[in-house]
Amino acid sequence: MASPIHDEMRGSDGNVLPHYQSYAAWLDSIPPERLVQKRNEAEAMFHRLGITFAVYGEEAGAERLIPFDIIPRIIPADHWHTLERGLAQRVQALNLFLHDVYHDQKILKAGVIPSQKVLANAQYRAIMQGVDVPGGIYAHISGVDIVCTGPGEFHVLEDNLRVPSGVSYMLENRKMMMRLFPELFSRQQVAPVEHYPDVLLETLRGVAPHGIDDPVVALLTPGSYNSAYFEHTFLAQQMGIELVEGQDMFVRDDTVFMRTTRGPKRVDVIYRRIDDDFIDPKAFRPDSILGVPGLMQAYKAGRVTLANAVGTGVADDKSMYIHVPEMVRFYLDEEPILKNVPTWQLSKKDDLHYVLEHLHELVVKEVHGSGGYGMLVGPASTMTQRAEFRERIIAHPEKYIAQPTLALSTCPTFVEAGIAPRHVDLRPFVLSGKTTRIVPGGLTRVALKEGSLVVNSSQGGGTKDTWVLEA
Repeated sequence: MASPIHDEMRGSDGNVLPHYQSYAAWLDSIPPERLVQKRNEAEAMFHRLGITFAVYGEEAGAERLIPFDIIPRIIPADHWHTLERGLAQRVQALNLFLHDVYHDQKILKAGVIPSQKVLANAQYRAIMQGVDVPGGIYAHISGVDIVCTGPGEFHVLEDNLRVPSGVSYMLENRKMMMRLFPELFSRQQVAPVEHYPDVLLETLRGVAPHGIDDPVVALLTPGSYNSAYFEHTFLAQQMGIELVEGQDMFVRDDTVFMRTTRGPKRVDVIYRRIDDDFIDPKAFRPDSILGVPGLMQAYKAGRVTLANAVGTGVADDKSMYIHVPEMVRFYLDEEPILKNVPTWQLSKKDDLHYVLEHLHELVVKEVHGSGGYGMLVGPASTMTQRAEFRERIIAHPEKYIAQPTLALSTCPTFVEAGIAPRHVDLRPFVLSGKTTRIVPGGLTRVALKEGSLVVNSSQGGGTKDTWVLEA
């Protein structure tokens, strides 16, 4: 029997829940044509601002808008406090794990996680063994994907520790809502998010190499063809730092400089939005034209900080995800506040057998997949799709994990047919430096198709403003 779907606005009796009551009363007083008008205004403004993203493999134009829903998602203060504590705990454990696997490897020696699973992982960077990073922080910016299955019941779907994206949409969505509906923000206390760039800059400056009193921070982008380029330019502008490409920098005497009209200027902290493989052609892919030759040598010498650190990918791999609760217990001697989604490892014979027998009811994901690609949503699949996926799994079972199709919560969403419930997830952003800071809210992604559980923008999902109510 399928679990009942939790609607975040209405209880099982159909009555509006307390945290939505003020908004629901306002919504009832608004004629539908005004909502249509406001949605059109939002779309026009997003077009003018150029807030688009690239959809790889699409022939009908490389760039398009992420659909924006004008009905906010509202989270009560007590639910947010639970989330906040759980996120801080989880990211702390992940940072301790990263430091450990590149140093003493205590968790491997204790047999908590099989050594081969880490050391043979495609994202493990042997070049980072023994390298000390400022404060022992590897993942300075983490985006943790959260799903809600009941009132205050949260599960972690995925950890993103390499170059997590989406925070610019969180900020622009809030700006848009304040432009369109200023009266709503005087009706209730919504926690602010607009200070995120200041907190991010403070975090980055706080992890500068030892002895640097007034660090220079730069944001390293792959360039304008990257799908998140809007976010790169937006964040650099908001923080008041230089946006640079690899060709704008060079390394001399293990020190990184950027070229300016006034001559070379030392760079102390690089917020990099480039994957490990492309960051330094001398250390990784020699054909990369995106990185900075010699950057890894300067990094290992402690002359520059990279955020996030090289090698963080080994901790956000989907095959490592299943071990995060064990990391929390091992490093912190605490029980995890946030639960994982139950997960089958297809490299295990019994798990593989079970999953192959139940493909029609499970979600199967590639271990290294992202963006909603390379996955099978069993209940929404055809027999042909399942047969093709079965062959892929049998050929390489170690490349896949499987999870149950969770009864993801729904939020009211303004679609063509009117206001209707649609499934959502949440990506809060955790900033780790001298302290851990989490701006209240995050990026809510919404599956706009009725019944769909796939919220990724690359698969037709949209976004909402996320309101955390202040107590």
